[in-house]
Amino acid sequence: MKIVVALGGNALGKTAKEQLKLVSETAKPLVDLIEDGHEIVIVHGNGPQVGMINLAMEEANNNMPFPECGAMSQGYIGFHLQSAIQAELKSKRIMKSVATIVTQVIVSETDPAFQNPTKPIGKFYKEQEVPALEEKGYIMVEDSGRGYRRVVPSPLPVDIEEKEMIFTLINSGNVVITCGGGGIPVVRDGFSLKGVPAVIDKDNAAMLLAKMVDADYLVVLTAVEKVAINFGKENEKWLSELSVEEAKEYIEEGHFAPGSMLPKVEACIKFAESLPERKALITSLEKAKEGLNGLTGTIIK
Repeated sequence: MKIVVALGGNALGKTAKEQLKLVSETAKPLVDLIEDGHEIVIVHGNGPQVGMINLAMEEANNNMPFPECGAMSQGYIGFHLQSAIQAELKSKRIMKSVATIVTQVIVSETDPAFQNPTKPIGKFYKEQEVPALEEKGYIMVEDSGRGYRRVVPSPLPVDIEEKEMIFTLINSGNVVITCGGGGIPVVRDGFSLKGVPAVIDKDNAAMLLAKMVDADYLVVLTAVEKVAINFGKENEKWLSELSVEEAKEYIEEGHFAPGSMLPKVEACIKFAESLPERKALITSLEKAKEGLNGLTGTIIK
């Protein structure tokens, strides 16, 4: 099967040192899928990493634009991931190459998200620090009593600039890491592309990519083995299978938290309803193989 895998932040580290250690473990279940004969394409998040890069640049008095920070995160996360996956492939004598593509994902300038930034990035600030940050053009919001954080828009992806290169690499039998952090958000500007300060949800980017490459499965890997309704309550229920209609009903009832499980379920719905034979799986990294064999996880179809 052809599978697009969306890796959650739990598979990566908050620092380069931590990440380098974690990715060696992350690579094992991914290579297990390849060993089983599946063709995989990998998308990953970059939440802590892009914020860390942006902060480091600010503290060095280097006013690095946010899209460039996203590109940097794609590069160093991809470097760690591809090195770990390549090593695991070689240990199993699987002759495949791994490539990371610095990927530009096109968004619409008229996306409503630009009028309502909601995606928190970077560290927490004290209230007295906010005016100086707002003078720099940052939009700051209070975050659950923990302090103030910068928020940026999270527009929907509409196209992938490097898609032809992605298709070529996949069709040549390579393992491709692409759309890292949801991709570098860009808008069309004549014949050029212009970066915009935003963050594209990596699950939505993975969903778009999965449709483009005609994947059989979109696999969203997260910290839990299955999706639950009434999460954390006495009547909590873990779900093994959901129809698109059932998933939509649970969303309307408010079962999935925004910024957590909600975007994962929404991305899976969009992929599953795009063609009857397409399925989506939400499970943990460690259970990916079992999930594809129908033994665990939540299937949406």
